[in-house]
Amino acid sequence: MDTVTIKAEAWAIDTEPYYEAQGDEIALFKAAYQNQLPVLLKGPTGCGKTRFMSYMAWLLKRPLITVSCHDDLTAADLIGRFLIQGGDTIWLDGPLTQAVRQGAICYLDEVVEARKDTTVVIHPLADDRRVLPVEKRGELVTAPDEFCLAISYNPGYQSVLKDLKQSTRQRFVALEFNYPTAQVEQKIIVKETGIELVVAERLVRFAQMTRNLKDNGLEEGASTRLLVHAARLMRSGITPSVACRSAIAQALTDESDMLRAIEELVLSLF
Repeated sequence: MDTVTIKAEAWAIDTEPYYEAQGDEIALFKAAYQNQLPVLLKGPTGCGKTRFMSYMAWLLKRPLITVSCHDDLTAADLIGRFLIQGGDTIWLDGPLTQAVRQGAICYLDEVVEARKDTTVVIHPLADDRRVLPVEKRGELVTAPDEFCLAISYNPGYQSVLKDLKQSTRQRFVALEFNYPTAQVEQKIIVKETGIELVVAERLVRFAQMTRNLKDNGLEEGASTRLLVHAARLMRSGITPSVACRSAIAQALTDESDMLRAIEELVLSLF
């Protein structure tokens, strides 16, 4: 029976991703990696967690396998499954198994979105055992020193039904992320889009206004990612009001009164 895997080179990050450090997260991640400790990234959507993971994979010269978790994600999706191909039975490694075998970094993005019975499969990898049971094959895959497990979640979105269990979170070193300071966020927008600094300053002021509306009409304020999207539209000739409405306001809410309030904020700045 054949086993199908993807070569580690397919997951390699050859070009340095742009990332602005917010604190000591780079040193903490490097220390966790050197000590073979799994890492938990906590923070709001669009604040740089995924970009940070790409940067660390490049810095540590390890392949990065990212899994975007969702309600239908099963343990088989992570570990692997048997397939019939041309009359033969083959085994296809899932992304988690591939990462373990190849000593890659496996990043489970928004892990609480996965089913509860799925997340428990990472427990043996996230403690001193560092093994992955592949029950369908009767195999126990031991993680090499280079393997690293990282997960992320947004505490602001969690509920009783979707929260990270203590039995899971207490296995991880936690790194807390938030939106960058105004100066750093402006620098990110300019670097990512080439927009003028004065426009970046106004976008950041606008984002801060929307973040003040969290829990007062908005579930979440404008993320750095949305500001970059708006700035790119402006660079392509879209007016600031239209760019902010399409890239930011419409992404934050569908409620008509709140949309009008956000658009008034845009007009006050641009």
